[in-house]
Amino acid sequence: MEQNQESTAATMKDVAERAGVSTATVSRALMNPEKVSAATRQKVEQAVMDVGYSPHALARNAKRSESRTILVIVPDICDPFFSEIIRGVEVTAAAEGYLVLIGDCAHQNQQEKTFMNLMLTRQIDGMVLLGSQVPFDTGVEEQRSLPPMVMANEFAPDLELPTVHIDNLTAAFEAVNHLWQLGHRRIACIAGPEEMPLSHYRLQGYIQALRRHGQTVEPRYIVRGDFTFEAGATAFKRLMALPQPPKALFAIMILWRWAMSQAKSMGLRIPQDLSVVGFDDIELSRYSDPPLTTIAQPRFALGREAMLLLLKQLQGRIVNNGSRLLEFELKLRGSTRHAS
Repeated sequence: MEQNQESTAATMKDVAERAGVSTATVSRALMNPEKVSAATRQKVEQAVMDVGYSPHALARNAKRSESRTILVIVPDICDPFFSEIIRGVEVTAAAEGYLVLIGDCAHQNQQEKTFMNLMLTRQIDGMVLLGSQVPFDTGVEEQRSLPPMVMANEFAPDLELPTVHIDNLTAAFEAVNHLWQLGHRRIACIAGPEEMPLSHYRLQGYIQALRRHGQTVEPRYIVRGDFTFEAGATAFKRLMALPQPPKALFAIMILWRWAMSQAKSMGLRIPQDLSVVGFDDIELSRYSDPPLTTIAQPRFALGREAMLLLLKQLQGRIVNNGSRLLEFELKLRGSTRHAS
């Protein structure tokens, strides 16, 4: 009886830890033993016996041709930016008879095991990443043994995945260039977390726009924050406490919302005292006070095109890694005006 309980409780992760390999390697050794070395296969087989793991459920799922299910990994399900991208994925997937599951990566540590098990047991046919991180620890070589993956919104070349996104650097350049053309010279930037690739590209767009006009980039006019109200408000207050505070602001992603809220609480008028340009054009942008001048991304199209790329792979067609660029648009609204 004890042996049966241990067998039921043992997981693929237990086998991987015992053998000193990754869970992806365990999957290959059990399902496609010809793809691993004899030494690795022997280590995995011994670990299976040691921990009492039963791979029968994995084998049963592997025999099915497909699950008709797609997993979409979202960096933060509470962020309104992702809703239209997800809708683009869902509508396109449903037209081909696929069900879409949503995985929230905001709690990645707790969900990592679940996501990996879904992939390795073939309960999903493929995955769409809406952020720049794969939600489990696997290298490029191990990645090849997993179901197909596509990235939308961000671009991370090191992952070697087919990717659909806009040119974030050029979009940020156009946003800051708009402020320059309005006569603004003290232009600040609230950037996102340094580890986010798109935050890096957008900051580079800000820097290149200033340099294009021969202006020295002032480090004090660049502040960072995550996407909480507290971080955005703190970043804004740092800028406005400078001896010469900015007269214009480029805010990456939803950081514009917290900056505008903090500006009003400080008695600043937008755009009379401060012009603001944001990014993404979520629905709230149109109904802010004043309506936000912003870079608009084709969010539904990002999801649709990513799902179409995934469908091609599921149909056995070769899809090259790298960028598929979609068009962006600078929406001019009431949050910017000519410098006084």
